[in-house]
Amino acid sequence: MDRWIAAVHGAELRRTADPLAVDLGYGAAPWTAVELLARLRTAAPRTQVVGVEIEPARVAAARPYEREGLVFRHGGFEVPVPGRPTLIRAANVLRQYDEDEVAAVWRRLCARLAPADPAAGFGGGLLVEGTCDEIGRRHVWVALGPEGPRTVTFATRLGSLDHPSDLAERLPKALIHRNVPGEPVHAFLQDFDRAWAAAAPYASYGARQRWIRTVRSLTADWPVVGGRGRWRQGEVSVAWGALAPRGFTG
Repeated sequence: MDRWIAAVHGAELRRTADPLAVDLGYGAAPWTAVELLARLRTAAPRTQVVGVEIEPARVAAARPYEREGLVFRHGGFEVPVPGRPTLIRAANVLRQYDEDEVAAVWRRLCARLAPADPAAGFGGGLLVEGTCDEIGRRHVWVALGPEGPRTVTFATRLGSLDHPSDLAERLPKALIHRNVPGEPVHAFLQDFDRAWAAAAPYASYGARQRWIRTVRSLTADWPVVGGRGRWRQGEVSVAWGALAPRGFTG
């Protein structure tokens, strides 16, 4: 997720005089916030990161790891930081919430993002919300701007993948209960598996080449966003509108 943010959103971070990123709900240990700072500064050296946690004890435990550019604050979806963040990252935060709560949380967080500034070529802040496995090998996230959802990204460590539909167990809360017949995300994952099977001959060149061929096949029927450079990383992003749950109002 951090790699994707730095690559895809790095230019907009650089266009911001004082880019501010929030690691919302970093958990029992502060490592994700520490790693986020390191990754984002490779793309935008002026980036500041604030780790936000709802449990005061976790904030107190993280304070010894504060450094230049990194602080920790107590709070939740109100995002208690000065100004409007350029980035809010929320990994594994909404999975304990009910599906019908997601849209309201998204709207609340998107309202905290920095607004677009067309004159400066800035498209507005970014909310990245998703779910990953325990060691980050499989991850699915939704990227949202101030206007709402933009894309869904599926990312995996290619050597660990048997079928693309293995990623279904890591769908974010807005999608995980919609992986059923009749829903767009279910149709997409079925097509993903079929394309993966058809690309089996490319496995002799490695999992990366098989994945690239698979995603290229998907572009015939699905609005894939981004190009080969991201596919090589074991990623594929699809326009939100193509996968949005039926009846979802976000």
